[in-house]
Amino acid sequence: MKKASILMSTGPLFLLGLYIFPLWKIMLGAPQYPDPLGLNIHINGLKGVNEFDIQNIDGLNHYIGMHTLPKAEDMWEFGTFPTIIGIMVTLGVIIGLLGYFNKVSYKWFLGWFALMSIMGILGMYDFNEWLMDYGTNLHPNAIMKLTHPDGTPMTYKPPLLGHVKMLNFDVTSLPASGAWLMFVGMTLTLTAGFLGWKNFKKQESLS
Repeated sequence: MKKASILMSTGPLFLLGLYIFPLWKIMLGAPQYPDPLGLNIHINGLKGVNEFDIQNIDGLNHYIGMHTLPKAEDMWEFGTFPTIIGIMVTLGVIIGLLGYFNKVSYKWFLGWFALMSIMGILGMYDFNEWLMDYGTNLHPNAIMKLTHPDGTPMTYKPPLLGHVKMLNFDVTSLPASGAWLMFVGMTLTLTAGFLGWKNFKKQESLS
């Protein structure tokens, strides 16, 4: 159980990388932009991959009626997510320490993993809803009003994950380094739960 508990205490610490590295990255490439425009999505705000990327993206979006990219104070998520991550890291480390001293069972390890997974799914859902609103809630007086062949208004929702062609832009949305660190941390906690379960079954068979 001690090995499992050490993994449980270590895994959540990888989530601290979210305070430094971006969680997600969206890249926009087009012939007129030899260097693609990029948007890093952090848990506390948006940052351009390059110095003027946000200004350039907002400038392009203005023509088709998309809103300017939100600042940190414009979205409650950017004020809440850092707190939630801090609470989950602290909780995970405490659970691991309690497991080390046999105060809690492996079920607490799996409980932490399940709770973090649920919050991650809800976070992705919330992110997708924002992308939907960002790409479809267009200003009625946009300079360019483009339509599909059937006459319906064209929308510009970036993909949640993967690649899509929008006008002459190739838009790619993928997890960034912060997300991969979180994945490693959660894998360690899941491994901790599995090792704890194996240890419990072993002791059960000996009794």
